[in-house]
Amino acid sequence: MEASAFSPSHITGFFEIVDEQPEPVLKGSRGAGISLSKGVKTHVKMIESSNPKLEVSVNGKTLKSTQLTRYVIDAFLPKSDRKYSIFVDHDMQVPMGSGFGSSGACALGLSLALNEALGIGLSKFEATCIAHKAEIKCKTGLGTVIAETYGGFEVRVKAGAPSIGEIKQIPIGNDYLVICLSLGPISTKAILSNKSLRGRINEAGKGLVDRLISEPSPENFMILSREFSDSLNIFTDRMKKVLNEVDDHGFLCSMAMIGETIFSFTKKSEAEELVKIFHKNARSNDYVIFCSIDKEGARLL
Repeated sequence: MEASAFSPSHITGFFEIVDEQPEPVLKGSRGAGISLSKGVKTHVKMIESSNPKLEVSVNGKTLKSTQLTRYVIDAFLPKSDRKYSIFVDHDMQVPMGSGFGSSGACALGLSLALNEALGIGLSKFEATCIAHKAEIKCKTGLGTVIAETYGGFEVRVKAGAPSIGEIKQIPIGNDYLVICLSLGPISTKAILSNKSLRGRINEAGKGLVDRLISEPSPENFMILSREFSDSLNIFTDRMKKVLNEVDDHGFLCSMAMIGETIFSFTKKSEAEELVKIFHKNARSNDYVIFCSIDKEGARLL
């Protein structure tokens, strides 16, 4: 019994926290972002066993199972009357904890693959709803799962799980790329647990969704994202240095929420020069990533 799924990674440019409701499916965020063609491929293999175990690996390296993984698996296993050893392998094409929505992508791929491998027959939205609740419970994200479920260039106009929350997709041609310089991780859980930062996030994000909807373009998205990140001002010194340089060259760049990652959503014709600047500023353990937009969203393989 095995299955594979793919979830795009995702970059949020700006957002507001919406988590006053008691039900996790109603919690999430309003905001906007882009799903990337690079993401997470998740393979699940299940073997009936009287002594079940769980093994999780990322890019071939065995890791301890996370709270997020456990939540998703525990949501599925009661739906089966048998016991299984479960082997989960995530092929991750983006760095973890760096603003690419990798936790949401792992939870999303795992939910879709488990549903298929077990033959439970949940709808896609029912399966993705489990991933959303896992992210909310573990504080690894807010609106990532709904965005990655649909893919594309999206505005999250109503918070919540897929099929409950609402998104508005902005049509985008194939002449745009996402270019990123990732310098390291920032703990999403720490940010979402900080009362002062939560207040600053909602103050900075106020009204930005409506402003993007009134002028739905990649350029306006980048302007509003930079306005948001400047207002929040949680840049590291290295990020400030790189942003000053790209500003001097006339590029629209901002911070991926939430990670020590600088990104731009730009036309292919401008990509080469920006990639050179990012490479010049990258150290050996940094990542320069450039890819297209994923317009399909999470899916079985």
